[in-house]
Amino acid sequence: MDFIEKISAEKIFAVLRMQEKNRTRDIINALTDGGINIIEMVIDTPEMVSLLQEITKKDERPLIMAGGIITQRQAQIVIDAGADIIVSPIFQMNLVRLCKSQKIPLIMTATTPNEAYSAWKARTQLIKISPANPMGGAEYIEDILRPMRFLNVIATGSIKIDDIQAYLKAGVKAIGLGRALYKDASLQEITIRAVKACQKAHYEYKG
Repeated sequence: MDFIEKISAEKIFAVLRMQEKNRTRDIINALTDGGINIIEMVIDTPEMVSLLQEITKKDERPLIMAGGIITQRQAQIVIDAGADIIVSPIFQMNLVRLCKSQKIPLIMTATTPNEAYSAWKARTQLIKISPANPMGGAEYIEDILRPMRFLNVIATGSIKIDDIQAYLKAGVKAIGLGRALYKDASLQEITIRAVKACQKAHYEYKG
């Protein structure tokens, strides 16, 4: 199963932009307890690199997408730390070349249809549309995909759990949920929210 098939099968992934290592580890464990098996960690501090190394050494672990990667140096650091997928918030050809040479999947971010098409032309297999909700939500995704059904896209950006079905119906492969999963929540509540998100994607949506 390639990475697009894996992400498409899961339908949900968590997006974590945090600074504190122990809290991040606890949240990841709570999310995986709730059924979320793909985590995008924004790697922008030595602590997050250390946590990435810790997680990827385990036999049983979630799929880790290293987010917030802009430069080749950043990419090489997270590749060496064991990241499964690189996620860049921009369209960057240097990253395309590096990830191709290192044989690691790259997801690039687009906001507009033109950016999404440019990423596809650069042979990016999976494109992240972000920030999706501020740009118009599921209807915006539909507008992008209507003339470009060949695009494989995921969506992130202020998406709520109750939005999941609408995004899947719009044609995304998966939805990235951030603070909707963990803001102002205990670890137990995070697990409950993760379960609810997975149920929304897998049981209520019949796509």
